[in-house]
Amino acid sequence: MSETKEPLIYVNGEYYPKSQAKISVYDHGLLYGDGIYEAIREYDGVIFKLREHIDRLFESAKSIKLDLGITKEEMEKLVIETVKKNGYRDAYIRIVVTRGVGRMGVDPRNCEKPTIIIIAEPRKPFLKKEGVEAIIASVRRVPNWALDPKIKTLNYLNNVLAKIEAINAGVDEAIMLNEHGYVTEASTENIFIVKNKKLITPPLEAGILRGITRETVMELAKELGYECEERNLTSHDLYNADEVFVTGTAAEIVPITKIDGRVIGDGKPGPITKELMRKFEEIRTDPRYGVKVYG
Repeated sequence: MSETKEPLIYVNGEYYPKSQAKISVYDHGLLYGDGIYEAIREYDGVIFKLREHIDRLFESAKSIKLDLGITKEEMEKLVIETVKKNGYRDAYIRIVVTRGVGRMGVDPRNCEKPTIIIIAEPRKPFLKKEGVEAIIASVRRVPNWALDPKIKTLNYLNNVLAKIEAINAGVDEAIMLNEHGYVTEASTENIFIVKNKKLITPPLEAGILRGITRETVMELAKELGYECEERNLTSHDLYNADEVFVTGTAAEIVPITKIDGRVIGDGKPGPITKELMRKFEEIRTDPRYGVKVYG
């Protein structure tokens, strides 16, 4: 499919061209951020870790007591169908589920059924693979006791404010600390450091999303013979790391070469980061790591 043709967007059982895909102004996802989402990638006809993403979507739904009204198998078929209708072999996919349309008021009983949206479109990398510069944001991560970060909700204002700080500082990304001063994640990615050939990443308890790319990188690191540890990190650890990189569905694996003006390592993507990037490129089109769309 030509990238100049409008993508077809699934909205509650129907497909609409991108310019015509709309929801009600009374949708509680818009009014209150009451909803969840997943971001997924298709590589050469393979939707990477599709079932893991759908599992996490349903876990998020259960945590906010949102009945999707369909099974995991049905959701998987809808995602595949959306990609097929667009004819994509490489795509960025987003599933969005809101509480649905209802009268104003935060009472979820105001909504009769959820709104389900599936978007598939071409997307180029939005962070530079040769390395990016970051700051540590003054905005702190919403604490675990306020909202469990394992729930992938539509409310990203906390992350948006951190991103605004990065933009104002003239850099690519912002790293957020929790209320105790420990590193959590970047605005939309998990974070790793490499120190003495060992990978270290913040634990879930620090206040981070259970990233699927994060988990994949941890598995790949062990396959390559590198020790990988989950423990709290400070800004001092970031500044003095041999390598730093972030991971996410949209970003994949991206090196961070400078933080708050401090050069990381030699200021270039490190050897272990590059090795992991190569390994990830090898496995992302492997059907064992996802679901084939065609054939």
